Amino acid sequence: MNAKIIDGKQLAMNLRGEIAAGVAALKNDKGVTPGLAVILVGENPASVSYVTAKEKACAEAGMYSREIRMPATIAESELLDKIAALNADPAIHGILVQLPLPKGFDEKKVIDAIAPEKDVDGFTPINVGKMLIGEECFLPCTPHGIIKLIEFSGMDLKGKHAVVIGRSNIVGKPVAVLLARKETNATVTLCHTGTPDVGAFTRQADVVVVAAGRPNTLTGDMLKEGAVVIDVGVNRVPDDTKPKGYRLCGDADFESCAKVASAITPVPGGVGPMTITMLLWNTLESAKRTCK
Repeated sequence: MNAKIIDGKQLAMNLRGEIAAGVAALKNDKGVTPGLAVILVGENPASVSYVTAKEKACAEAGMYSREIRMPATIAESELLDKIAALNADPAIHGILVQLPLPKGFDEKKVIDAIAPEKDVDGFTPINVGKMLIGEECFLPCTPHGIIKLIEFSGMDLKGKHAVVIGRSNIVGKPVAVLLARKETNATVTLCHTGTPDVGAFTRQADVVVVAAGRPNTLTGDMLKEGAVVIDVGVNRVPDDTKPKGYRLCGDADFESCAKVASAITPVPGGVGPMTITMLLWNTLESAKRTCK
């Protein structure tokens, strides 16, 4: 079997078209432009490139974006004051603090300072709690994107067995919760570093979401024939044949998994494009809620 490639770029493009149409309609009907504020503390190169990509995506969707750059040397109180000002700013519907923060900052304290109604990353305890009990909230962007990708693959998750590998607060735990919701209705197994034989579970799975942060965590011999594989990992592997001296790969061994799976996400071009897309989705949703 040669697996169908689940094209995250194509799905992201489709959804961004819907988002841009929603932004235009909100401007025309209510005179409201969705606004996203992104705070970048320090000069982490990966963070700088993520922030640039978010700004570009906002512009393409017709949203207002405000980038706030702060040196790594600022006091934490100054950062908290800036968040408080954005919480009170009616032009801003979403606030995102780019992680990781430089050493010396209490990330939990900083995230907790964001007003839940502007927490478009879905990271504050109130939004996480609402997600857990099934109340309306902003869903975390990568897990929400993963659900969209599985639907895009053509799989109906109702009654299916989904295995999640990895228990991070950003991907593993929330995606397990979303898969188990009544709307999705999958039966979920959560595996992690304490699971003695991960393959014993993945070989029963209709869907495997691998988010372990380690190459070759999932291989073809660990899959049931026809399973759908969502690979969240992005790992740099040394490769002298590449101009930069490395190549990107996921947590799944693509070659062996693609021979067994019915559909699989590539790395790059799978889950990655969906994260910023769902951030725009949440920002538009936040702006709509202010008009109710």
